[in-house]
Amino acid sequence: MAKSSIIDIFRVSELRSRIFYTLILLVVFRIGTVIPIPGINVAVIQERIEASRAAASGGAMGFTDFLDFFSGGAFSNFSVLMLGIMPYISAQIILQVALLVFPSFKRMVEEDGGKRRFQKYTRMLTILVSVVQGAITAQGAFAINGAISLPNFTFFMVAMISVTAGTMFLVWLGEQITQKGVGNGVSLIIFVGIVARMPEAILELVNSVRSGNVNVIYALLAVLMFVGFIILVVYEQQGERRIPVNYAKRIVGRQMVQAQNTYIPFKINPSGVIPIIFASSLLTFPIQILQPLAVGNDSINSLLMLLRMNGPLYNTLYALFIIFFAYFYTQVSLNPIEVARQIREHGGSIPGVRSEQMERYLKNVLNYIIVPGALFLVIIALVPTLLINRMGLPDSVAHLMGGTSLLILVGVDLDLMNQIESHLRMHRHDGLTTKGRIRSRNL
Repeated sequence: MAKSSIIDIFRVSELRSRIFYTLILLVVFRIGTVIPIPGINVAVIQERIEASRAAASGGAMGFTDFLDFFSGGAFSNFSVLMLGIMPYISAQIILQVALLVFPSFKRMVEEDGGKRRFQKYTRMLTILVSVVQGAITAQGAFAINGAISLPNFTFFMVAMISVTAGTMFLVWLGEQITQKGVGNGVSLIIFVGIVARMPEAILELVNSVRSGNVNVIYALLAVLMFVGFIILVVYEQQGERRIPVNYAKRIVGRQMVQAQNTYIPFKINPSGVIPIIFASSLLTFPIQILQPLAVGNDSINSLLMLLRMNGPLYNTLYALFIIFFAYFYTQVSLNPIEVARQIREHGGSIPGVRSEQMERYLKNVLNYIIVPGALFLVIIALVPTLLINRMGLPDSVAHLMGGTSLLILVGVDLDLMNQIESHLRMHRHDGLTTKGRIRSRNL
């Protein structure tokens, strides 16, 4: 990013206001991560977490570190924001699946005002998911001696209401950032939570190397892998398949619109980071439910061991869910039938493809590009397991250097840069890059 480009950002008053507004709301989010639930002894919770982390690496505490990356440390702090934005994402998953399972629900969403009703149902379901997770979290705190300073029932109600209100506050915060700030608010909240954990993860890696728990060669190799995967993810996120479309000369109103040639850009991974976020949420939800119930229950403990985050069963399910959601979300966001209909309505055609074969052609193209995109997501998602099991890296470091965290960091950063680039072009500035464009790669 050139120095003049940074100056241009602050010369545009609208863009400058949006950036400052976004930063203020993100600071509010970070403050919220250290505000504990009333009636909780944070020192006792932290002591228990550290003891468990030292006793079992890569098991249950790998799960805690994983949730901490999405909540910016709020989960281990037992903050009012400890559930983060995940209940909202879980609610979106359930309703997106309902769109495919129930045609009447999909028709309702497509009607006038349907999107507003869909958003309303998402919020209502988010409250329900937050209440369930809040109740489970409060139940888990009862098993820690000295962690609660209130009567059990009082704390149960206070904790459940606090974390539910905290999640809905984050949903509102994300919507405000999307509408009045820069970038996608929900994605930025997750992004900032991950970035906030980076200094601690780096310090933990340095201490592990100094203590001899991690081989220095493995640590350097992991850093090189991190840089290499960033390059690959950027290349993959920017890559696209362009479908040429020719529009004939036509009359619109009283004007003659000249013939033109354009294209439809299909990204290699049309769903972006959504499949890996959805898969993570779907797998962590049952684990979070089972953990407080595992105390003194051998059957549930055995199930948790099977579902441990670095185990073969968890990673197999993780990979399958990523592939499923890659296909699922692409079909929802890029419906070949709808795309073909719009092309016909505007008098367009795809060279070498008959009009009646357009849907099949677009569907085949999407299936062709989704396969490598989904497999790439699976490889990136399984990197933390490789780093933990083969190189012995700490969980927090491994989750940072691969998987969901890496994809979110790169994906959100690219989206943010593209939005800032668009604002600069609107005001006749060159853009962020030295050559004035953030270009997509045509593959």
